[in-house]
Order: sequence, then C-alpha cells, then structure tokens
Amino acid sequence: MTLIADVKALLLADATLMASLTGGVHDAAEISRQLTPGAFDANAELLPCALIKTGTENALARKIEAVQTPLVIYFYQRSGYSAIDLALPRTYQLLEAQHFIGIWEIQFNTEIARTWDDALKASLAVQRFNAIRKR
Repeated sequence: MTLIADVKALLLADATLMASLTGGVHDAAEISRQLTPGAFDANAELLPCALIKTGTENALARKIEAVQTPLVIYFYQRSGYSAIDLALPRTYQLLEAQHFIGIWEIQFNTEIARTWDDALKASLAVQRFNAIRKR
C-alpha cells in the first residue's frame, strides 16, 4: 500500500473518528461533488470530512536513503467546528509516532485549527505530519 492508502485505512477503521467525519476520509485531488460524492448529503450539502494529501518529499539522511514526506490532512465542515474539534485530537492520537511497513515513524508537525475554505465556503482545519521513511 502507499502512504496515503495506509493512513486512509487507519483513519477509516477508527469508529470514534468516523462518528465525527460522517462524510468520510478521501484521497482525491479535492473535495467536490464529482470527485468525492460521499462527502455530501442528499441535499448536496458538505458533510464533515477529511482529505489526505502528501507534499514535496525531502532528503533526511542520505547515507541511509531516508526521506521525510509531508502528510497533510484537511478537515472540512459546512458550518461551525464541532466535528472538526473532535476529529483533530483523535487524528493526532491515531497518527503521532505511528509505524507502518516501510515507515519508521509519523511525526506531528503543525496544526491550523480554525480557518475557512473560500472555494467550498466551509470551515477548515489542517494538520501536518511528516512520514520518516526509507526511499
């Protein structure tokens, strides 16, 4: 599996997190009715959901071919932050210091807790982690 697939599977398997993110966890290019229809209800309203992306990989230790891959998780909610506020600490608990096959460790980096997505006209929060792994 890939880094995104492993993280997505871990998050989807957690009943506590999924109770907050009723629109699911996605790995598409963006949250939209076309690419992520499960993130919307029958009235085409955005449900609380998450989107996983990776960033630009950086060399960490050349002798052992280690790299650091940024892992960015965007949390969306149509209005308010109640679901996001529950999802942020749970996601941190699930990912911080996590080990997968081929990954030494996932390390928390930064969090933007309460902001806004103009395109979706929705509440937004962002968590960034770094996956330390062998290339």
